[in-house]
Amino acid sequence: MSELVIRLVEFQSPEYQATVVLRDKVLRQPLGLSFSQEELDAEGNQFHVAALIDEQIVGCMSLLPIDNKHLKMRQVAVDEGQRGQGIGTRLVSYAEEFAIKKGFCCIELHARKDSKQFYDELAYSTISDEFTEVGIPHYKMEKNWCS
Repeated sequence: MSELVIRLVEFQSPEYQATVVLRDKVLRQPLGLSFSQEELDAEGNQFHVAALIDEQIVGCMSLLPIDNKHLKMRQVAVDEGQRGQGIGTRLVSYAEEFAIKKGFCCIELHARKDSKQFYDELAYSTISDEFTEVGIPHYKMEKNWCS
């Protein structure tokens, strides 16, 4: 496998647009959903992270600042053909290192029920009962390193 590069991409850049395509394919289309222009316009205040192999987007996520200590990890997606290679784990590690460097103390997320074990294995704590979001079961989870 070629080297995996994980980096921030600028909102509205071609790389950002490629992350939207990947998120739509992996997260939205299987549920019969699509992004509204309003949802995408609201992403300007988020940090956008891309995982690339040979300059091709193979994974991505967004990090939304909630306040000066909390980030919300959103829209984590890995291309179906690239799963099982540690890309998701590397994305989460990048997010945690980024958060620490920027002075954040906590990352929270809404994990789909079928992804909950992935976050359990990365030491995220479940902090809610099961709830429904975008029509499927989720759990609120977090990792807090400076309580």
